[in-house]
Amino acid sequence: MQQDAMSDSPRTRAQPMAAEERKAMIIDAVIPLLLEHGRSMTSRQIAEAAGIAEGTIFRAFGDKETLVQAAIEKYLDPEPLREALRSIDPALPLENKVRAILYLLRERFHSVMRIMPVIGPQRPPVPQERGEFARIIAGILQPEADDLTMPPERVAHMLRLISFSSAFPALNEGIEFGVDELARMVLVGIAGTSPHLAPSPTTPSTTPSTTEASCS
Repeated sequence: MQQDAMSDSPRTRAQPMAAEERKAMIIDAVIPLLLEHGRSMTSRQIAEAAGIAEGTIFRAFGDKETLVQAAIEKYLDPEPLREALRSIDPALPLENKVRAILYLLRERFHSVMRIMPVIGPQRPPVPQERGEFARIIAGILQPEADDLTMPPERVAHMLRLISFSSAFPALNEGIEFGVDELARMVLVGIAGTSPHLAPSPTTPSTTPSTTEASCS
């Protein structure tokens, strides 16, 4: 009796996926293919990875190149990095914070290097707010601001420079530096001291206003 009642009850159909959700799902499936095959990936490979019909791809994006550009833009979106940086507790010891910042920045640059062959010489339109990451890192380092040899915003740019150069394959083959080594480089240097050198006659000293301008 109970079985008959269950068989007579109407079946609940799955709700169709919204257009934006479908696009996001397809983009997520495309990114690994893009990194592995580049632009030579086929619509069939995309359809199989996303679990959809090939026609759905073109209904959602119009053509493959539009989909590729959308995937590149999502891959290069800087907001996940910013969120990860914001999650670093400013109350942690300085060494722990520097190590965490270097790790996140270098992972970001490693990711960017992976997709550069796909992008080619023309950069896609990706939001660029170069000063935002410096402001986030400066907030993380603010508790130690009085003990640093340069303003926290300037330290942020130095960490970015070191992270980028350590992630660049052509510069590091066979001599790779670990995050711990990079952290020691930042915190201690190569001599174990932080001498206060006089400004070079040809290099004007950095004033607070100049520093703020360079980070904006």
